[in-house]
Amino acid sequence: MHVSVCTGEVRVAAWGPGGERAGTAVPGWLGAADRPEEFEPGGHPLVTRLHRGTPWLRLGRTGRTWDALVPAVLEQKVTVIEAHRVWRALLRLAGDPAPGPAPDGMRVVPTPQRVLAVTDWEWHRCGLDGARRRALRAVAGVASRLEPEAAVDCADLQRRLRTVPGIGVWTAAEVVQRVFGCPDTVSYGDYHLKNLVGWSLTGRRTDDDGMMALLEPWRGQRQRVVRLLTLGGSRPPRRGPRTAPTNHRFI
Repeated sequence: MHVSVCTGEVRVAAWGPGGERAGTAVPGWLGAADRPEEFEPGGHPLVTRLHRGTPWLRLGRTGRTWDALVPAVLEQKVTVIEAHRVWRALLRLAGDPAPGPAPDGMRVVPTPQRVLAVTDWEWHRCGLDGARRRALRAVAGVASRLEPEAAVDCADLQRRLRTVPGIGVWTAAEVVQRVFGCPDTVSYGDYHLKNLVGWSLTGRRTDDDGMMALLEPWRGQRQRVVRLLTLGGSRPPRRGPRTAPTNHRFI
């Protein structure tokens, strides 16, 4: 897919199998189904200011569970740097070259069948630890039953996901945010998010339960508030060394 904006119009070009179907999905990717006008900031000065200052913010939806699951599993309990490194290695190992006039080296998400065919030594070479490896293989084995056509809504898909070994609250939330553009689902258990919300709204650190209590006034739109705070909120000062990435290829 190639998406560009010219004189206020979105232009889409697509190549390869499924190109026509993907082209019709672009409005959803860009948030055409989102309804930010229904959001009420509730009088909170920071949230009100951020909402008014970002009229362009839309929560997009891909409608593709597997494509969201793979990177979400790779992001479990590791630094962003490590997750991106493993994702890149997996794409090079198992992803097919993108069709059409794509940039050199671009790969598409590997299929569940291809992921199941990856051997243990290949996983180790990618730098993927055992826990995430088992979770990824588990979701690959049931991927066909997790696509949104078989789910009713965000809550239903989360319940289905959490029946898979290795998929918890955080991973399920990350997936439905990307698949459905869900405006309410919050990534409970995220390492940084609770303190972003707590510091932005109260000037204090908090835990996950405290974060959810602070977001309760915006129930139904809590993920939208999180996105607004990510854009213009504040984080507590760093007082210690950053977490060093773990290279599992050398363990």
